[in-house]
Amino acid sequence: MREDKRKYNELRPITIETQVLDYPGGSVMITCGKTKVLVSVMIEETVPSFKKNSGEGWVTAEYNMLPASSPERIKRERFKVSGRTYEIQRLIGRAMRMAVDLKLLGERSLLIDCDVIQADGGTRTTSITGAYIALELAVRSLLNRGLIKKSPLKEAIAAVSVGVVEGKTILDLNYIEDSSADVDMNVVMTESGKIIELQGTAEHEPFDRKTLDELLSVAEHGLKELFERQRQALA
Repeated sequence: MREDKRKYNELRPITIETQVLDYPGGSVMITCGKTKVLVSVMIEETVPSFKKNSGEGWVTAEYNMLPASSPERIKRERFKVSGRTYEIQRLIGRAMRMAVDLKLLGERSLLIDCDVIQADGGTRTTSITGAYIALELAVRSLLNRGLIKKSPLKEAIAAVSVGVVEGKTILDLNYIEDSSADVDMNVVMTESGKIIELQGTAEHEPFDRKTLDELLSVAEHGLKELFERQRQALA
């Protein structure tokens, strides 16, 4: 029995509140169990220097854990981000660029901010799932204002964690499960079932192909529900 009484293939309770902020093109407060992430997407009519005169836009992301997001206060990363933060925000940016036709976006930038209000495992996967919703809301804003004629979005993106704890493959790990997992994996996928990124680690002993297949199967089960929750939030 899992610590919070969930089935092995059951997601934590999810709530999604859209357009919680007035100024961004899109914003979302997404909660998965006790993990809470505020995601916003600002629109800028400029692009980085390497994209100037390319006819293409850009999508990038920043990720931060706020000071009171964990039991012990987290110091603000004012001047230099940690290696973990840098790796996670690059992951979010890569995932969201997969959702967008940069040519159709035009020479403008969509700047995604993922701020973890409270952390209990799965902050990067929750950020990605929420970021797609905020991204689509920002694109709708561009369409409504006549700044683009056609949506540049290709398909939805979501992410979920899976792992092996005490010999059992489980979905959507909370902190207690994540900290004791024998195998920990984050799966980022498109709605059509194509893999964007797998981040899997054996903590104690190497795992075999059968275990990998089980992890992916359980992840796909959870992702189907996440894509449905995204559609409901955007309806």
